[in-house]
Amino acid sequence: MSTSDLPPRESMAFDVVIVGAGPAGLAAAIRLKQAAPDLSVVVLEKGSEVGAHILSGAVIDPVGLDGLLPDWREGDSPVKQPVTADRFLWLGPAGTVRLPNWLMPPLMSNHGNFIASLGDLCRWLADKAEALGVEVFPGFAATELLTDDAGAIVGVATGDMGIGKDGEPKTGFQRGMELRARYTLVAEGARGSLTKQLVARFGLDEARDPQKYGLGIKELWRIAPEKHRPGLVQHSFGWPLDNRTGGGSFLYHYGDNLVAVGFVVHLNYANPHLSPFATFQQFKTHPAIGSVLDGGERLSYGARAITEGGWQSVPRLAFPGGALVGCAAGFVNVPRIKGSHNAILSGMLAADHVAAAIGAGRAHDELADYEAAWRDSPIGRDLRPVRNVKPLWSKFGTMAGVALGGLDMWLNTIGLSLFGTLKHGKPDHAATKPAAATRAIEAASPDGRTTFDRLSSVFVAGVSHEEDQPPHLHVRDMALQKASEHDVYGGPSALYCPAGVYEWVGEGESLRYQINATNCVHCKTCDIKDPNQNIDWVPPEGGGGPNYRGM
Repeated sequence: MSTSDLPPRESMAFDVVIVGAGPAGLAAAIRLKQAAPDLSVVVLEKGSEVGAHILSGAVIDPVGLDGLLPDWREGDSPVKQPVTADRFLWLGPAGTVRLPNWLMPPLMSNHGNFIASLGDLCRWLADKAEALGVEVFPGFAATELLTDDAGAIVGVATGDMGIGKDGEPKTGFQRGMELRARYTLVAEGARGSLTKQLVARFGLDEARDPQKYGLGIKELWRIAPEKHRPGLVQHSFGWPLDNRTGGGSFLYHYGDNLVAVGFVVHLNYANPHLSPFATFQQFKTHPAIGSVLDGGERLSYGARAITEGGWQSVPRLAFPGGALVGCAAGFVNVPRIKGSHNAILSGMLAADHVAAAIGAGRAHDELADYEAAWRDSPIGRDLRPVRNVKPLWSKFGTMAGVALGGLDMWLNTIGLSLFGTLKHGKPDHAATKPAAATRAIEAASPDGRTTFDRLSSVFVAGVSHEEDQPPHLHVRDMALQKASEHDVYGGPSALYCPAGVYEWVGEGESLRYQINATNCVHCKTCDIKDPNQNIDWVPPEGGGGPNYRGM
């Protein structure tokens, strides 16, 4: 059925539409109502509830919360556990070397930071936003940009509900809504579908380095009380990754005997045989990690892409009618393994400029002052000193790259750098080598106690999708997928996906590409890592996907 055959969409008008109820989007909403209480503000969230799709380590630098809600420590905030100890480890196959804290540049210290669930923080921020009069609509995925005759963004439309796999309306079909606004803020996280369209439409990445990404995989555990060290933050490099493959781990103790354990693999890895999921499971068998988890209970699992390009890769933030904020803009500080503070700060900064523009009677124009302001703001001051860590790591490998990156961060404390501003080079998908040019990697079988398979992991992620709906993972050219992704690169999608979405099934003439879309945790790794950029992730029907608790 064509769009012209469908009934017209209903339309609602607001001053500001915000796409995404993460820390950036909610901070923007709160700041707008603080600055101008009479503004009408709506936040759209594709998850079934606020926080359902939010996943982060998370060690939180409170600088953003301090600016947004200065009395947050005095209320019912879920951010309770201060960091009490900070450890950096180099892992070998069976042992560890602890790196002295005094070697670390001052910005790497976690003193004064907090361990928390970012999803729980977003639920709390949503309550604060609603108390100020913000309308928050979970379960509604923004799928389309609305434009005026001049091409400016004038809002978004949510996806239709109740469309079958055949593209025809089912019983209970509902048309999506048009939400029109003077300004639209896009806060949909890393590699969002609307962000991709905006970058392409307005050339927002011109004169910028390619965005770089990592895949972060996390589990939440409840461990034995005698093993719990409230406030301990532990990061590691090394095993089980080789020196040419970037990544590292985290292990955070907080809450009611809770441990957040996770692993990040930089997606510019070369070997298509590598499975980030299997690497994470192997990591948990290390004595320094397995001894903590042994006898505990895995409560949840999830994965998401992380923006890693930093200073050099942030696109132009403003476009006619709106702006990018948070991880949609790419404000993660890679060596600090933190982004929520910059997400909140960017939401506040954008909100200030939107409120000023509306106060001056403007609408649908470009917020050029927001674009001009961020590099001299606390966000820019956070990202500039670490700008060379990622490219040095990629160029020289983990051991030399981390050492050189640390030296550069130290020099940046006095305003110097040996390297200026380094380039990132090619995008992550272009780093993948043909299967024949790389070594095979054998993965161990999971034991069901500390290590697990992907399907059981998807189950504890609470993933749920309406099965009878059009696929939200689009393969542009299936013949290319067979000739290149499979025949040249060995089918890496079956390995890089942390949810078992992609499979090559059968042999010879019967070989086919199977897409288990209902497994998808919305990490968007396929959209990033496919060697031919032949896969597009788009939002499924609103409310579908993981239902994370405590992540």
